[in-house]
Amino acid sequence: MKRALVTGGSGGIGAAICQRLAADGHHVIVHANRSLDKAAAVVAAIVAAGGSAEAVAFDVTERAATAAALEKLLESGTIQILVNNAGIHADAVFPGMNAEQWHSVIDVSLHGFFNVTQPLTLPMIRTRWGRIINISSIAGLTGNRGQVNYAAAKGALHAAGKSLALELASRGITVNSVAPGIIATEMIDGSFDAEAIKKLVPMQRAGQPEEVADLVAFLASERAAYISGQVISINGAMI
Repeated sequence: MKRALVTGGSGGIGAAICQRLAADGHHVIVHANRSLDKAAAVVAAIVAAGGSAEAVAFDVTERAATAAALEKLLESGTIQILVNNAGIHADAVFPGMNAEQWHSVIDVSLHGFFNVTQPLTLPMIRTRWGRIINISSIAGLTGNRGQVNYAAAKGALHAAGKSLALELASRGITVNSVAPGIIATEMIDGSFDAEAIKKLVPMQRAGQPEEVADLVAFLASERAAYISGQVISINGAMI
């Protein structure tokens, strides 16, 4: 049984990924920022379905706290599957964007990637097997009005993933990014109504969290051993 850590695992897409990885037989560590109760609810659903999981809470932007939490997790064994899903929005048109909106988004998506991934890399290398999957966004590929900060963070995540894939390719570790388009979660509530989605998405519907989770599960499997350094967008033919 491989151990998997999903950051932001208590949210819509994150919870679906956790449940899918657990269904594939992995022990899943469900991460939340501060809401440990939400992560615990995902764990309870996994256990009720016959899976194995535990909950953990730490702020991925806090380097020392993250390192301490990961050190404790590693006492129980190497984490060989890492899904960097934690991310936030702080949307504003660029002329009106303040420094906090810029830095907070960069801190979670990009610095959080470093803070979580870097301490787990060497233990993963020692096992000669690993899967690192970064959940980004279509905004990191196309840009988006009002999301210069978010697009910058996700675009940088794509570049970081490609570079890390080159470093780890000979060690049996793959690194890929999944870039969802419009997915039916609480995050899009109030942003896209049904008519707007029909205009934006050729498939005329929002994607489901479970569809993203299925792609992540494939990339985390043995079947995806020759796929690395890629950015795969799941967006209903938007691009």
